[in-house]
Amino acid sequence: MPVTKCRVCGNVFFEKPLLKYENMPGAAQFLPNEETVKTEKGVDLEICQCSGCGLVQLSNAPVRYYRDVIRAAAFSEEMKGFRVKQFRDFIEKYSLPNKRIIEIGCGCGEYLTIMQKLGVEAYGLEHLGNSVRQCVKNGLKVSEGFIENENLKLDNSPFDAFYILNFLEHLPDINTALRGIANNLTNDAVGLVEVPNFDMVLQDKLFSEFISDHLFYFTRDTLSTCLQINGFEIIECKEVWYDYILSAVIRKRQVLDITDFYNSQEKLKSEIEAFIVRFEPGKVAVWGAGHQALAVIALTGLADKIKYVVDSAVFKQGKYTPATHLPIVAPDNLEKDPVDALIIMAAGYSDEIAKIIKNKYQNKINAVILRSSSLETV
Repeated sequence: MPVTKCRVCGNVFFEKPLLKYENMPGAAQFLPNEETVKTEKGVDLEICQCSGCGLVQLSNAPVRYYRDVIRAAAFSEEMKGFRVKQFRDFIEKYSLPNKRIIEIGCGCGEYLTIMQKLGVEAYGLEHLGNSVRQCVKNGLKVSEGFIENENLKLDNSPFDAFYILNFLEHLPDINTALRGIANNLTNDAVGLVEVPNFDMVLQDKLFSEFISDHLFYFTRDTLSTCLQINGFEIIECKEVWYDYILSAVIRKRQVLDITDFYNSQEKLKSEIEAFIVRFEPGKVAVWGAGHQALAVIALTGLADKIKYVVDSAVFKQGKYTPATHLPIVAPDNLEKDPVDALIIMAAGYSDEIAKIIKNKYQNKINAVILRSSSLETV
C-alpha cells in the first residue's frame, strides 16, 4: 500500500500528488540481464508533498536493497579529488585529527579509503555483506549492519563525527536512522550529510530526476527541517558538485545550561527583601498580575510580605494570585488602602505605570521597577 503521510513529520500529504509517472524503472541498481529482462516490468511513481513540513517524497515502497550502498564514485578521478579536499577541510575546520569518524553506508569503501588516509580513526557501517568483506580485505574498519532502531549500539562508538553521503534519501525511516546515529556520537560531535539537490531540480525542471531508489527529494529548507526534527543543528548548508548535491555540516543539539537562572532568582530575592525591609509590615504592594509578576511573587517567597497586587485589568480584579493567594485589586485601592512602597512588575507597561505613580502620588509612594532580574528606582 502507498504511504499517505510524511515519513518524517507525520503530517498528511496534500490531497493530489504533484506528479504521476507511469512505467518507470523499478530500480536504478541490479539491472535486468538477458534472462530477467523478459519478465522485468516498470512501476508507476507517485510524487507527493507533505502538507506540514513540505518535504517532497514518493508514496511508493522503497526498493528491496535500500539498506545497501552501491555507488560508482570509484570510477571518477574528479570526484576522488573533490572528496580529498572536502574531507581534509572538514577535519581541519572541526579539529578532528586522530578523532573517531564513521561513515554510515560506506559501500565498498570508496570514500572511507580516502578518509582513512587523512589522519583520523575512520570506521564504516555497511549492510551489504559482500561490500563489507571487500572493505575488510582492503584494510578498512567496517562493521556489517544497518540502523534499524535508534537504540542500536555501534561498534567503536561513541564517534566524534560522522558522514552519510547520498544515502539518506533512500531510507524509508529517516528519523530512526538519524536518531540512531545521534545516540552513537559524543556530545560535541559534528556530521556531514549530503543529499541530491532538489532546489536545482525545481529550478531546471529536471523531470528525469525521479527514481524508485530515491524516496525523498530535499530542498535546503526541508533538509534543515528533517535534521532539526531529529536532534541536529545546522552549522552550514551549501550546494556542491556542480550544484547537484546539498551538503550540510551539522552538530548534535546541545542541552541548554540555564542553571544560572537560579542565581538570578536568588539575587532578585535578596534585592526585593532588602527593599521591603525598609518599610512597615503590610505596607508594600505589587503592581502587575501578569505571568512574570505571578512567577516572581511565587519564586521569591513574597506571599507573606506583600499586602495586595494592583492590576488595571478589570477581569483580574477581585481574584487572587495563583499559588500565593494574594488579593488582586484595582488601582484606586492605592488611595482606599494606601501603602508606602510599590514594586512595579508589568514588563512593557512598567514605565507607563511608573509615570502614573510619580504624577499622582508625588513622593508618597516609594516605587521601584523590576528590570530583568534586578530592581530600578523610579
